[in-house]
Amino acid sequence: MATTSTASARPQTEPADEFLWLEEIHGEQPMEWVREQNRHTDTLLDGPDLEYMTERVLDVMDSPSRIPAVTKHGPYYYNFWRDAQHPRGLWRRTTWESWLSDDPEWDVLLDIDHLARTESVEWVFSGAHLLRPQYTDGQWRRALVRLSPDGGDAVRTREFDLETREFVTGGFDVPTAKSSVSWMDADTVFVATDTGPGSMTESSYPRQVRRVSRGQEVRDAPVIFEVPVNHAQAAVYKDHTPGFERVIAVDLVDFFTVRTHVRSGEQWVELDLDPTVSVDLHKQWLLMRPRHTLELNGTQYPAGCLLAADVAAFMRGDHSVQPVFTPDAHTSLEGWSWTRDHLILNTLHDVSSALYSAVPGAWELTALPGIPPLHSASAWAVDNEDPEVGNDYFFSVTGFLTPSSLGRGSLPDLSGHGADADDDAAAAREASEPTILKRAPSFFDAQGLEVTQHFAVSADGTKVPYFRVGPRELELDGLNPTLLSGYGGFEVSRTPGYSGATGISWLTRRDDRGRTGVYVVANIRGGGEYGPSWHTAALKENRHRAYEDFAAVAEDLHRRGVCTAPKLACAGGSNGGLLVGNMLTTYPELFGAISCGVPLLDMRRYTKLSAGASWIAEYGDPDQPEQWEYIRTFSPYHLLSEVMSYPPTLIWTATSDDRVGPVQARKMAAKMIDQGHQNIWFHEATDGGHAGAADNRQAAALHARSHQFMWQMLSGRKGR
Repeated sequence: MATTSTASARPQTEPADEFLWLEEIHGEQPMEWVREQNRHTDTLLDGPDLEYMTERVLDVMDSPSRIPAVTKHGPYYYNFWRDAQHPRGLWRRTTWESWLSDDPEWDVLLDIDHLARTESVEWVFSGAHLLRPQYTDGQWRRALVRLSPDGGDAVRTREFDLETREFVTGGFDVPTAKSSVSWMDADTVFVATDTGPGSMTESSYPRQVRRVSRGQEVRDAPVIFEVPVNHAQAAVYKDHTPGFERVIAVDLVDFFTVRTHVRSGEQWVELDLDPTVSVDLHKQWLLMRPRHTLELNGTQYPAGCLLAADVAAFMRGDHSVQPVFTPDAHTSLEGWSWTRDHLILNTLHDVSSALYSAVPGAWELTALPGIPPLHSASAWAVDNEDPEVGNDYFFSVTGFLTPSSLGRGSLPDLSGHGADADDDAAAAREASEPTILKRAPSFFDAQGLEVTQHFAVSADGTKVPYFRVGPRELELDGLNPTLLSGYGGFEVSRTPGYSGATGISWLTRRDDRGRTGVYVVANIRGGGEYGPSWHTAALKENRHRAYEDFAAVAEDLHRRGVCTAPKLACAGGSNGGLLVGNMLTTYPELFGAISCGVPLLDMRRYTKLSAGASWIAEYGDPDQPEQWEYIRTFSPYHLLSEVMSYPPTLIWTATSDDRVGPVQARKMAAKMIDQGHQNIWFHEATDGGHAGAADNRQAAALHARSHQFMWQMLSGRKGR
């Protein structure tokens, strides 16, 4: 459980924070400091090279040849699309037959640019939740549309009519806040939002859920579920699956601990299960993925496995389970999806994808074909409730040098089979390779480039995989401009993926020697590449392992002759910003440039800033003296030294980031400048939220600025 304590527990000898004034996010003095730093950074980077690169990256992001990814609801396929003519985007839909064509006919439901002009708010589309047709005479007619005024996590949720293409007059409308809103039925929604004092957790998320009837003010609606203020968040939603309708409440105790409750009459019944086990309720099945070794009925099941049980029996106390997936030293489970008659598993084998299907009850895994090595693939159900295509699945594959493709396949219809699980399993083996329907274009010339996988040895002897993308005939003389990227947190895996922007701004760019860039992705501990154990190995007091892993990859690149320190840059955002912040302060001799985005850096105060308290389970609680003793060892803000020599560093953030917030980036840059370091630059966008960009042009500018900085520094231009 996440815990908090009073500030009096802190060591009294700790020096005062001279830059607390920068924590006033919209204050006049802090914003003037931001504007001054932005001007300074613009002076360094602005010019024909940056402008050219920004426009080329924007061409990629705005390309009409991108694959329009869709989700199916009823007869229509929905898509959200941004391009040069619609920078804020279009929410639209089409038919399957039209989508298959080279030029689909799109029915525009909501033009966000037009809405922004009409309402004088720079809206950013954050998704929509459609009401099931059983509540509206069989028609998909209503949706709850989420709109952010600045790209942050706080959104306004409004009821929208899909037939009239208008917001419903007098309909559900929840004001801008960090909130969740979901349908119970046509005239009732579950709302978790800020309703005043006592309604939010210390993590800045809702702690109360109310059942709101049409026409009722949220504040007047009854609270049906709430969690303690030091938990992370509360939410309630309804499973609308016909024949299996149920209302579910979740108490997110911390980032990795969730207590799941099912409504029974007027009572909540909690699942009798270790709350660190991830659960999924689907029809009669309960799926469980434990983060740690789990013992049930005297049998131990390893972390990262997948178990299945009958929901009703489990809630009656029968904890009999069937293993669905068991990991080994090389494999992990990334996720799953249900078709009508099958379960699809997305797995990794040494960070390359492998896909499987299984028939519920038999649970025998059958490989889905069509995945090349050193690539990433995923498969998911098209619409598991559609009577005609309930066993269809979408399939995507991508690689560092392979543009994304999207296909569609179908698993066998088992509705005509009996209850014999062996017959069902045999039928499942009839699955055929899906048909590729659309391919994204190539945005850079990959001829002569290759992808290889290597393993570095970390400080404790652990082998850490990494991907290297670069010339096939790479000269191993240490002179190749190299960009090392990583994340290492929250069980997030870094898998192969095509980026036209990175191809243009790094892989095909040439330096004065005619060398093109080398791009490296490190799969360090803290991520999920090898399942929960790979993540938990770098939690809290073991956080140093993630940084040792990343440093080991950097050293391996040096040892192999790919680059030397002056030719190696590293980049990371959010938790990845904390990662490269620790490279800056602890391993500065390994790098020639660092790009640190929307970062955590002040680990003393991170729990007091934005949503920081929700991450105590990842990093620890700095208000507990014994935990602060290890946290301070990876708090870059506190590791800074006036006498150290640091590589050129760009620290960038966004004023509207309400997840990590901009203040840690501000304070880090200000402290380094105050200490006299001459190679520190800072840039803060005014909107865009935690992504740092609210539209494609802002995203292109952010990408180009970061890469231009690193390329420029590796080419030898330094100094403030």
